[in-house]
Amino acid sequence: MNTIKRILGVVWILLGLAAGYYLIVSQAIPQFTSGKTEDLVPAIIYTFILMPIITGGLCIFGWYALQGEYNTVE
Repeated sequence: MNTIKRILGVVWILLGLAAGYYLIVSQAIPQFTSGKTEDLVPAIIYTFILMPIITGGLCIFGWYALQGEYNTVE
């Protein structure tokens, strides 16, 4: 079970990086470049609020799982 948790740690880290990439490339950049003022606020929220929280949380969770912080003691 501990090995599965460590493998899933890598999965969580990769998922966090993929989520950050998706938020920037698919959501924030098109809204920044649209030229509309109503698209600027969501782009700023995606870039400076949601992306660090989501990416950081998933990557830290994966790092702890990879380091064995969630291992069960037998």
